[in-house]
Amino acid sequence: MGEDKKRKSGNLTVNRRISHDYFILEKHEAGIELVGTEVKVVRNCEAGLQGAYCKVENGQLMLHQVTIPPYNFGNRFNHDSLRTRRLLMHKREIRKLQVASEQKGLALIPLRLYLTHKGLVKVQIGVCRGKAQHDKRETIKRRDADLEAKRSVSSHYRG
Repeated sequence: MGEDKKRKSGNLTVNRRISHDYFILEKHEAGIELVGTEVKVVRNCEAGLQGAYCKVENGQLMLHQVTIPPYNFGNRFNHDSLRTRRLLMHKREIRKLQVASEQKGLALIPLRLYLTHKGLVKVQIGVCRGKAQHDKRETIKRRDADLEAKRSVSSHYRG
């Protein structure tokens, strides 16, 4: 049931640690160049974005360390699970991301893989700045306070 819910929303996989470890400054959408068996695995929500990052190499945006396991029913032409994949964007957008990534403290990190309404697999890339330890603690405190406020409001209305 959990996988069906993911597919309805369009998300195939989400990098959950990003909001804990980074401030997301900008979000961009990019296509991803996949081989045949990779598409099947990604559509089954088996891909992982943990530890993944993007880098501009020779004017092309590349996606590193995305785990897409081999297809169970694949043959000898199955793909390598940790290969570097090319992301598809316009040149001026790639240049803009390259300038952003060269600034001190900024990184290009994939936030989620998702399906478009046309059935295409896309990657959402975030231009992110790392959080300091005190920022992480502050985020946790704020989240706990919001949760406590919601609980008190809902118990007040039920009572």
